[in-house]
Amino acid sequence: MQNEGNFMKRCIELASKAIGYTSPNPMVGSVIVYDGDIIGEGYHEKYGEAHAEVNAINSVKDKSLLPKSTLYVNLEPCAHFGKTPPCSNLIIEHEIPKVVIGCVDTFSEVAGKGIQKMKDAGIEVVVGVLESESRELNKRFFTFHEKKRPYIILKWAESQDGYIAPKNQTEPFWMTSSESKKLVHKWRAEEDAILVGRITAEKDNPSLTAREVEGKNPTRIVIDKDLKLDTSLNLFNSEAETLIFNSIKSEEIDTNNYIKINFNSLIENILEELYKQNIQSVIIEGGSTTLQSFFDANMWNEARIFTANKALTEGVKAPNIKGEITSTTNIDEDELEIIVFSNIF
Repeated sequence: MQNEGNFMKRCIELASKAIGYTSPNPMVGSVIVYDGDIIGEGYHEKYGEAHAEVNAINSVKDKSLLPKSTLYVNLEPCAHFGKTPPCSNLIIEHEIPKVVIGCVDTFSEVAGKGIQKMKDAGIEVVVGVLESESRELNKRFFTFHEKKRPYIILKWAESQDGYIAPKNQTEPFWMTSSESKKLVHKWRAEEDAILVGRITAEKDNPSLTAREVEGKNPTRIVIDKDLKLDTSLNLFNSEAETLIFNSIKSEEIDTNNYIKINFNSLIENILEELYKQNIQSVIIEGGSTTLQSFFDANMWNEARIFTANKALTEGVKAPNIKGEITSTTNIDEDELEIIVFSNIF
């Protein structure tokens, strides 16, 4: 049983290499074991490309060993035709006698069908090895399919005395260190989208890209009810797609997609639209009112809060949220606290 856990841990390590590249697919890693040794491994590297099981099987040099081997995978193999053929079919074709799975895929097109197909073919199937770790890895995917909304990350920086921005801010303001900023850009590259309110867009003129790290830019989202924002702002350039939630029009102009929504039950309506857009995860970067709105609506999963080594004396108060603190670390002179909503799944 210990070895099963170690092999599944390797699946999760492999899968996590592709964070930010597989959405809307999950992150999946797979290893193939013969006589206690790994003889093949692979992971789903990018959306639209081969799945983990395919890459693992293809990496095995001596295919004659497959009918005497065990395949490990952190998520149930698919049973449907999508961008690629079903992985469960490939496993059956290669006569792999045993498959060990981290957790069931709750996506309706899979949802136990891959497991049943393999069992019907006479394969021994074990489910639930490192199950919680496997679900944690794909928390975005599971939240999207089970709650019908994106996984929501609230992120902000505050001063030691609890302010998110100076009073009467007239120019862009960055609270934390350059190391923290680089980490934030890494986070942006890992998520599907990033959202700010109108005032933050106006005062900070952010680009909301992942320019300080290697990786893709997230889809940018701004809430601008009356379309007051100047289209010369960085948000509206061609570096990434931008969704503009407003009460006036629905129209696509270059990389900018204006989406008219009802501002009653605003947060719920935004999340419903993002679900339609197949966006599985969103970082909410401000401002304080926007962040607090997601918290008050109980529409969040985790918060990442930097506390900078400086005081502002007065300014815009930071959001007030409650949850379970899971970690506290130091990034240069800043402190980073991670809080999760207790009802995460």
